[in-house]
Amino acid sequence: MSYAESMKRLEEIVAALEAGGTELDETLKLFEEGSKLLKECKNELTEAEGNVEKLRLEDVE
Repeated sequence: MSYAESMKRLEEIVAALEAGGTELDETLKLFEEGSKLLKECKNELTEAEGNVEKLRLEDVE
């Protein structure tokens, strides 16, 4: 799943959780899915930041 797709799914999950009305089991599944997606997005951003920093340092040398 791409970063953009993950973020879109996260937005859907947040909207569903904010709307309420879901059973506890479904709420827990959504929360778990959202937590996993958030971790993946953070990792991808960290990797991208590292790549940008590396490129920036290469430009300086």
